[in-house]
Amino acid sequence: MTALLETRLDLPPFARGKVRDTYELPDGRLLMVTTDRISAFDHVLPTGIPDRGTVLTQLSTFWFQRTGQLQENHLLGPGEDGRSMIVRRARRIDYECVVRGYLAGSAWAEYRRQGTMAGEPLPGGLRQSERLPEPIFTPATKAETGHDENITLERMSSDIGADLAGRLREASLRLYAFGAEHAERSGLILADTKFEFGLLEDGRLLLIDEALTPDSSRYWDAALYQVGTAPESFDKQFVRDWLEQSGWDKESTPPALPDEIVEQTRQRYLAAYERLVGKPLLTGAPA
Repeated sequence: MTALLETRLDLPPFARGKVRDTYELPDGRLLMVTTDRISAFDHVLPTGIPDRGTVLTQLSTFWFQRTGQLQENHLLGPGEDGRSMIVRRARRIDYECVVRGYLAGSAWAEYRRQGTMAGEPLPGGLRQSERLPEPIFTPATKAETGHDENITLERMSSDIGADLAGRLREASLRLYAFGAEHAERSGLILADTKFEFGLLEDGRLLLIDEALTPDSSRYWDAALYQVGTAPESFDKQFVRDWLEQSGWDKESTPPALPDEIVEQTRQRYLAAYERLVGKPLLTGAPA
């Protein structure tokens, strides 16, 4: 079993990200291909995770098809290989639209320091991984290199206008609520997630990139969830933990991942897909 680390299609390239390669189609649409590349600590690792790209594409397709009535998205149809999709062009809005339903990750770190989340006060006495009184929209700047920066809704409104910022907030909260309810029926907790949006020429808002995948979301197993702990999530945290313990300085070329780390990470992605979709992943064919 091998991982797909790069694509070379006979089409004009449009963009190449850490994970996705996007090409221009003759009719003006785009072909977005999700590779098996995996990144951590702002580096693309030399080792890929087999089936990861297929999971991300087919799970995004699953969510795009089910949330279209809540928020228009860029999906036009699946590709022919299970890891690509045909999408509409849109002008990307350069902010991560994050929704947090639980106190985890960088939000927990900020709360411990100063009792706030994205600069806004939270009730005192909350514990790690505790469910918040209500989901909170916490936008972040989208950095091409380095780390994204958490910002306040007020700053986003100042940068792009209160109307657009409000539309992004409302769309993100709607999508999170839908995803969290579905995850709960699947025995999972959607602790937090992030969305990306774009604008069409007529000003319509589109959900773009990916949606509610293990890469963009923190999923926990509801049966193992305990307040006051840091539950394991169905994402690449397993890889990050191994890199932290490997002695890598996070500046030089990353080390190759051992086979057992690759396989255990792959199984986490496959498990997330099966829990959410309700059937095993079929590789090599559209969802």
